[in-house]
Amino acid sequence: MVGHEVIIGYSFWGFLGPGITDTPDGGRSHRCPLVDAMAARGHRLIFLQADRDRLEAGDDLGDRYTFDAGLPELDVLFLEWRWSIPGRNTTPCGMPGHTCDLHRQEELLDQYTVKQGTPTIIWDKDRQLPVDDPWRRWPGVAVCEAALAPTPGATRLLFPVDEALLDAADPQGLAAHPRPLGLTYVGNQYDRDEAFETYFAPAAPRVLHQVAGKWPGARRWPDVCFGGRIPFTEVPALYRSALATVLLLPRRYAVVGQMTQRIFEAALAGCLPLTPAAIHAAHRFTPRCLHVRDGRDVVALVGELRRIAGGAAHTQLISDCLRKLDLFRLSRQADALDAVLSRLGGAAHAAGGGH
Repeated sequence: MVGHEVIIGYSFWGFLGPGITDTPDGGRSHRCPLVDAMAARGHRLIFLQADRDRLEAGDDLGDRYTFDAGLPELDVLFLEWRWSIPGRNTTPCGMPGHTCDLHRQEELLDQYTVKQGTPTIIWDKDRQLPVDDPWRRWPGVAVCEAALAPTPGATRLLFPVDEALLDAADPQGLAAHPRPLGLTYVGNQYDRDEAFETYFAPAAPRVLHQVAGKWPGARRWPDVCFGGRIPFTEVPALYRSALATVLLLPRRYAVVGQMTQRIFEAALAGCLPLTPAAIHAAHRFTPRCLHVRDGRDVVALVGELRRIAGGAAHTQLISDCLRKLDLFRLSRQADALDAVLSRLGGAAHAAGGGH
């Protein structure tokens, strides 16, 4: 399939641009680079969910992208997997608060995957597709996961970091930047209570810090400074103001080595990502000297970073973290996706299909 233009119908519920503040879309830091990389490789992408950039954020992105609310002709269906969220996408269409992402996904799967036998890629970015889900065994369906140890039968497709940003990063300049905060965290509470209780909350009373994101349970941690959600465009500045962050993962991510985009958002801003040692293959993500076992380790490391801030050792640590990001490099992830497209294309032709 790869080698000529592949028409990819891409279904995602989120934004390509900065979007709006009150939304939990972590894909904004890596979706657009991946889309642009696939287009640069000669593929044509058609977006099949609502154009939320235009409808909600008032941003048409210069008409760079094509959205289609119908059922256009496709070679491949590519889904950022959506799941049932009671009271939101499980309610009848038109009800207050309803989002139609799940209904649209069901329509796409029924039309393309089931009726037409269109090769389909499911990118289970949130680890919400059950191990025994029938789609994992459906003919012509490939499941991708952003984990170092994906579910058996699934393919690794990590969240990509824009290599232009990675290659342009200046460790010395980042180390020299003033960092009044010892610690920050950018992200939402979703399933992170255990990690937060272990690593961040115990350190908070002893370190100047700031947490940005949606934390409905904030009252449980009176010593933590929660600032609520901030615009996506303000995230780099918050990271640049802090010496370190902690990579807080839901347990279902940690046990398989699924790292979120927060690692490169932080490292590119020179905010060192302290990494729970219990995360699967933690050494693949950051240097071992940044691994922590509890809140005491976090406090100790932040203190050490404050001591070396701006110097050669600080610069070297930032450089080491940036080098580790090669794992997420955009070209690597585009290659991985192209390999899946080739495999699906070969299977389709063997079965007598193909565009």
